[in-house]
Amino acid sequence: MLLAERAESERLRQIIREMQRHRFGRRAESLPVEQLQLALEDVEQVEAAGQVEAEGKAPEKRRSAAHRRRNRGALPAHLPRVETVVDVETSVCPCCGGTLHRIGEDVSERLDIIPAQFRVLVVRRPRYGCRTCQDVVVQAPAPARLIEGGLPTEATVAQVLVAKYADHLPLYRQAQIYARQGVALDRSTLADWVGRAAFLLRPVHERLLQRLKASVRLFADETTAPVLDPGRGRTKTGQLFAYARDDRPWGGSDPPGVAYVYAPDRKAERPIAHLAGFAGILQVDGYAGYKVLAEQGAVRLAFCWSHVRRKFYELAQGGPAPIASEALARIAALYRIEDDIRGRSAEERRAVRQERTRPLIEALEPWLRQKLSLISQKTKLAEAIRYALSRWAGLCLFLEDGRVDIDNNTVERAIRPLTLNRKNALFAGSDGGAEHWATLASLIETCKLNDVDPYAYLADAITRIVNGHPQSRIDDLLPWAYPAAATLRAVA
Repeated sequence: MLLAERAESERLRQIIREMQRHRFGRRAESLPVEQLQLALEDVEQVEAAGQVEAEGKAPEKRRSAAHRRRNRGALPAHLPRVETVVDVETSVCPCCGGTLHRIGEDVSERLDIIPAQFRVLVVRRPRYGCRTCQDVVVQAPAPARLIEGGLPTEATVAQVLVAKYADHLPLYRQAQIYARQGVALDRSTLADWVGRAAFLLRPVHERLLQRLKASVRLFADETTAPVLDPGRGRTKTGQLFAYARDDRPWGGSDPPGVAYVYAPDRKAERPIAHLAGFAGILQVDGYAGYKVLAEQGAVRLAFCWSHVRRKFYELAQGGPAPIASEALARIAALYRIEDDIRGRSAEERRAVRQERTRPLIEALEPWLRQKLSLISQKTKLAEAIRYALSRWAGLCLFLEDGRVDIDNNTVERAIRPLTLNRKNALFAGSDGGAEHWATLASLIETCKLNDVDPYAYLADAITRIVNGHPQSRIDDLLPWAYPAAATLRAVA
């Protein structure tokens, strides 16, 4: 009884440490790049202020700094140039009074920006009548619009969509930005634009999901989506399921993409319905709903070593944990091999895994079983070990197929934009709003995966649909059918 009480006490302490870490500590296993950049920004700002102060006290330091900055990079050639000539006041030689002749010039370029400007597109449609035929009036038909009789062009609506779902600016903040330029747009007006665009783009979203389900392997994950529940006066918790494809790590030819699907709950029938018709390998975390899908026979589950590692990491962070630390070291060895073979063909990846990774995996399983037999079954460590052992076949599937990744991080990265939008917008206004969120976020994130400019894509796709783009050519409207954006050039 004493041993059982001690084990239970240790388990509760571990739960408390996890809650403290969740509340006060880092939520990721490693420091996110964005957080590191935030810290560096402050350091760089202080350094720049110090340089300005030093240059003000010593003019020679200012000239030296200007020389260092002179050749940091070239501005992109496609940007328009506005030239200003700064010439001497007179062409008379100050020495002898003769005429000066030009022997060269110094050219410097600086990056300038014009804030977003609104403009009004005026469409005039003259009407013509016949003096002989009194009842005849001829006029060109009005151009098709997304919002008949409304204010915005399709490009304006695309900008609102990108700002909301790519840059995570809620509509009320966008309304405030527009108001500063003298354009009064109510938040409800912007919401109307978003809803109409989402409805128009639904067939493209459905086709995107169909194309992804035709793949031989997919990633799947889900995240919460708070949705306003007016009947109860509070929010309810819906789910955004993400289904992603990215074959670039093994040189596959299919373009990457991700499709989000909203569901009001997390029941197993949701992914079963979403993935109807899919046959292949599904790489997932430990959510039990996918097991029900796999039991139907057409889907094989590959599990995620990152989730296994995370459970041992949480234990190692809480204090001395030799078994958890040893497990982390063994898993780290698997990831070092994956780093070496990333980008190789599926056959090469499989061959290297059979030679180098399989012996490590075969040694890890008996080691975990041995440690499990030595510890209390009620501890968090035992839970972590059982989590791995209960999914061992799916965790080892990557050894047999070079197309399978070691973890599910691809789709977890695709989930992050949803969490940012959720943080800024707090909740979706309704189930329909959450479905619009899934539709538009799918197209925008697929654009980003294929280096396509989301604004240019949405503006063109909406315009083409409004003008009667045929349903039989809907594949032409998928994000990867558009040219990739020009590669950015670092200039500083």
